[in-house]
Amino acid sequence: MSIASIHPATGTMPENGTMDSTQPRPDQPRRRTITPAQKLAYLQGYEHAIQTGEGRGYLRANGLYSSQIVEWRRLRDAGILDGNTTASTGSAGATKGKLSKEQAEIARLKKQLATSEQKLATTQTALEIMGKAHALLEQI
Repeated sequence: MSIASIHPATGTMPENGTMDSTQPRPDQPRRRTITPAQKLAYLQGYEHAIQTGEGRGYLRANGLYSSQIVEWRRLRDAGILDGNTTASTGSAGATKGKLSKEQAEIARLKKQLATSEQKLATTQTALEIMGKAHALLEQI
């Protein structure tokens, strides 16, 4: 029995005499996989927790990192987590979790559109207020 054939965790040699590197060691924790639907749920929960001032606590309670939230927001904004694009399967030329140039541009434009719509809504509200103030001043 050579030293190379002894299992590092158990200190014993496998029954067939060879090390099987495809099998995970029983003492190693498994990596958690999070589905796109779970990512969207975590994002929604985190955004709610941010509004109540409990963002950090939410991350700790769910074993998440802020960098994951940033990445998932980027993927959500690009439409990848919604399943609207073929990039979620990795067949659109983008590697899994990375955005292609087109997807990055779409995400940037969506963000720009949301900002513009917010400014438009603010301007419309201001115009309504000004119109009411003008009407009130004419009555006086």
